[in-house]
Amino acid sequence: MSGHEINPNDWITKYADYLFNYTITRVKDRETAQDLVQDTFFAGLKSMKNFKGEASERTWLVSILKRKIIDHYRKINSKKGQAEIKVNFSHDSENEGSWLEQRVADPYDRTAEDTIENTELGLAIHNCIGKLPEKQAQVFKMKTLLGHETEAICNELDITASNLWVIIHRARTAIAACLEKNWF
Repeated sequence: MSGHEINPNDWITKYADYLFNYTITRVKDRETAQDLVQDTFFAGLKSMKNFKGEASERTWLVSILKRKIIDHYRKINSKKGQAEIKVNFSHDSENEGSWLEQRVADPYDRTAEDTIENTELGLAIHNCIGKLPEKQAQVFKMKTLLGHETEAICNELDITASNLWVIIHRARTAIAACLEKNWF
């Protein structure tokens, strides 16, 4: 295990309800949601040594869960013979950043072509972030990429929570427009 503290004995008590509620809104089936949360905990146990402490334990588990949900829909869609995954993008502030993770290929299911495309997309995203005004880029990186808590960012940058969410929204809108223009 790395030098960062991670305690799987507390996961069910601390995170099971949150992860289940997060999942049930996306899969709409109680049994599937429970299975995906269980798979998330199992994957977390298997990859504990990779936990670097760059995000909170909960944020790390949510990122694993997001991949499990995407894999779930991939599996369903491949059974239907569909080549494209349909994902509902929501506009509420809690889930607004999800479009970024859902457009990046699953690192565990890659062909050489996927790896090249994912690298190119990563460079395109990095390039688009570089075009943002300095404060927007800083807030976006802290919240979306590094997973810092809203309160910590607000304290560090001396901004209000509502100001943070306006900055995040503007940054995401600008990045999406930049990617539409330069990547998709």
